[in-house]
Amino acid sequence: MIRQFFLFAVISFSAAALPAAPIELTDIALANDAGGTSLSLRLTDIVPQKVFTLSVPARVVIDLPHARIGRGVHAPQAAGIVAAIRTGPRQDGTLRVVIELNSALAAHAHWRAHGSGQELIIDLGQQRRAEAAPDVPPRIVRALHAPLDTDRPIVVAVDAGHGGDDPGAIGHGGTREKDVTLAVARALAQRINAEAGMRAVLTRNRDEFVMLPERMRRAHAANADLFVSVHADSIRDASISGASVYVLSERGATNQAAAWLAERENSADLMAGTFLPGKDPQLQSVLIDLSQTATISNSMVAAERVLAALDRVGEVRKPSVQQAGFVVLKSRSIISMLVETAYISNPQEERRLRTSAQQDKLASAIFSGIRTFFESNPPPGTRFAQLRRTLARSTPVSPSLP
Repeated sequence: MIRQFFLFAVISFSAAALPAAPIELTDIALANDAGGTSLSLRLTDIVPQKVFTLSVPARVVIDLPHARIGRGVHAPQAAGIVAAIRTGPRQDGTLRVVIELNSALAAHAHWRAHGSGQELIIDLGQQRRAEAAPDVPPRIVRALHAPLDTDRPIVVAVDAGHGGDDPGAIGHGGTREKDVTLAVARALAQRINAEAGMRAVLTRNRDEFVMLPERMRRAHAANADLFVSVHADSIRDASISGASVYVLSERGATNQAAAWLAERENSADLMAGTFLPGKDPQLQSVLIDLSQTATISNSMVAAERVLAALDRVGEVRKPSVQQAGFVVLKSRSIISMLVETAYISNPQEERRLRTSAQQDKLASAIFSGIRTFFESNPPPGTRFAQLRRTLARSTPVSPSLP
């Protein structure tokens, strides 16, 4: 018995260590209009891209690690400020895309969901100042989080819990948590994308297994301002119902139930046979020191807004935001929360969770809470921040009372 277990462990480790199939570039499109020029790279999934500019000649370089170009995909014809577009693989497995320009320009990159895949948009901005030296070294594109007076959208990473080999909780009627969470996540992403100044990125847009640290990595790759993980809780007592909202805890769980839930959710990778306990340096980099109190504090405020919105449309299980050590919420910089939309183990709630009407209702409530939070706490450089400054300037100041 011991030998069999050891053999299984070795096989599981080896399979997990094998590299995943390369991400595929499925289309390249160039758009020129009065608003500017942008290049669209459609891929089967998000990759941690590197984008930088070079001069003499002027060009923008996009490196897509562990990616390959799909069969029949060709670069579009040159147009406007774009002189040519070239693609080619590098020895390390990186796919490189080069945009040759007629003049030196700044570039900004962002992700957005597109069908069953993802789309990397490269916006080519205004020409650099004339005094810039023509032979300057390669410039890294300014991060979208930089506090510039721009109108970049607020990016929300929407994470559908479980998926693939991990079905999550299963209700008495056979409803699988992974299906409910994906439906709610898609509905939430639609509402976010319909809001001016906001953009959604799905960590998974199909029935696939994604390791917990990878979900947060995808959020970082998309420069997300907020990460929300959607789940549907389960418990032995079928009479229990209601929604709950969780954030990361620095010093243990709020209560025993929260600790149990976090342990169960954190075991998702182990259940799928791909969790590498303790030794994987990539995983260790995600299990960060929880001293980032500012991020957790902001997460608590955002989660309170979402919980209040859920309370207005239905029952909540816990009247306050709960805390526990969820692996999927561990980030130094991204505001993060986990929403248990309902108890799939409750027959009445399970039946409601199956309907698109309830899924839309939950998505609308979560969206309302997120939007309310960002209206009061807009990230620098976003359209929301511009609007808040405009409102502040236009609001008359009341005279001081005697």
